[in-house]
Parts: sequence; C-alpha cells; structure tokens
Amino acid sequence: MKMRSRQQHPVNTKNIAIGIIIVFFLLLVFRSTFSSSNDKVSYTIPQTIIPKAVSDSFRNIQNVAKCSPTCTKIPPSFAQALVHYSTSTITPQQTIQEISITKNILDQKSPCNFLVFGLGHDSLMWSALNFNGRTVFLEEDEAWIAQIKKRFPMLESYHVTYDSKVHQADSLMEAGKGQECTIVGDTRHSACQLALKGLPSDVYETTWDLIMVDAPTGYSDEAPGRMSAIYTAGMIARNREEGETDVFVHDVNRVVEDKFSNAFMCEGYMVKQEGRLRHFRIPSHKDDPNKSFCP
Repeated sequence: MKMRSRQQHPVNTKNIAIGIIIVFFLLLVFRSTFSSSNDKVSYTIPQTIIPKAVSDSFRNIQNVAKCSPTCTKIPPSFAQALVHYSTSTITPQQTIQEISITKNILDQKSPCNFLVFGLGHDSLMWSALNFNGRTVFLEEDEAWIAQIKKRFPMLESYHVTYDSKVHQADSLMEAGKGQECTIVGDTRHSACQLALKGLPSDVYETTWDLIMVDAPTGYSDEAPGRMSAIYTAGMIARNREEGETDVFVHDVNRVVEDKFSNAFMCEGYMVKQEGRLRHFRIPSHKDDPNKSFCP
C-alpha cells in the first residue's frame, strides 16, 4: 500500500486545533470579564457606611504585592487580633481617629521597633499592626501583665515601677528646668530627677522608631502619673544615633500630659493633635551637640 502524502489532506488539522484553542480562550476572557463586572455590581458596599480608616486599610492591603504560592494563610498575629476584637465587648481606649494617627506612621515604618508605655486592650492591635516588627510594652501592674500573658503570650511586656505621684507634678516640672535635665545621653546615668533609670536594659539600647506614652495611670493625686514616662520617652528619642522618632502622648486633655509633653517633647516638634492624642517627631540630638533642647 502506498502512503498518502500530507498534501492530499483537504483540511490542515494543526490549524483547526489552533483555531479551537483561540476561540476557547476568547470565550473564557469574555465570561471572566462579564462575571467580574457582575460581581462588582452585586457586592459593592456604599462608601458612606465604611469608616475611612477601615477603607484605607483595605486599600493598602489591595496595593500590596501578591504573596508567593506558599503564602496560603494570614499571619497568626492578624488572625488572633481579628478573633479577639470581633468577639470582645471591650474596645481600645483610643478613638478610631486617634488610632489612625499612629496607624498611618506604622503603615510607613513597619516592620519597626515600637515602644509602648502601657499594656491595655489595644496592645494586641498595636502588635498586629507592626507585623514582623518588635513591639514592647512597659506596664506598672504585675497582676495585669500576668493576666494578659495568659491570654496573649506572644506579646512582649515588662514590669516597671514608678516612684513619682501626680501631686508632685509641679515640683518635678521645676526640677526638669535644671541643666542636668537637658543633657542628652543614656537616661540610666542621668542626674535628672525625672529620668527613669530602672527600665530593662534593652529599652535604652534599642533604637525605637515609634514610642507611645499611654501609661502609667494618672487619674488621681496618688497615681504615678506620666511625668517621668514623657520625659524619658523624649530623651530616648533625642539619644538615638541618627534619624528621628515618632512619639505619641495620649490623654493630653489632662494637665500633666498637656504640660509635660509640651515642655519635654516640645511644641516645635509637634506634628499634629487629634482628640486626646499628640504626635511629635523628635530628631536625634547626638549628631549636633549644639542643638537646643527645643527648636
């Protein structure tokens, strides 16, 4: 039997196969486009019912590069924060407007080093927002630390003691005007009465990108007050080798927080105030020994 040559086929099967693939591909594209447009119509939520801070967060998530094929789960810290805040009836002490000020800086700097004076209902949130960074909490109440550690063992917290009282604020303000309180250096070795010298060594030796002062308690004359915490936070920021630190002070509606933040973090370094929260951006003073304490 003689073999037939390819020229004798009336139709080229290769071209038919290619044509079928092209048509199938075009049908898929059309269907996907049609389906996507329908989904957008069906699931669009009016912007007016979404808080701006929340919508901004989702917009930032959408702009993040796609993760690798092995990235199939959300980070455990996010998962735990979502479960906690969606099931808890206790909300953070700060308003969403106040929280958004710090969140916006974390969006720019995280993962970073974040030091927080205070361990509260918002601690899990701050740790989650600084994903892959280091967030350290300093707390005066040992029993509260034990309670939080039992629920959220992943949070890094340390017990600190304060030897001041709110009723001493005026005398401490006068002491803070002394020359020894304007010398930039390690506050462990400071002669200033306001300096906290008993914090964990790592607090003094770490370069902090953000510092939040939301503790200790200051609601009564016998409470420790935030005089020393505010002063020390400002000095830690000045003592970094280079760059600047974003520092936040909460409850500035109270006299101590208002006066001490303006005096020792300086009005000239204040970026903005939202509600009871003040945001300061304090530069390093070590690169210029002649830099004045306040601008």
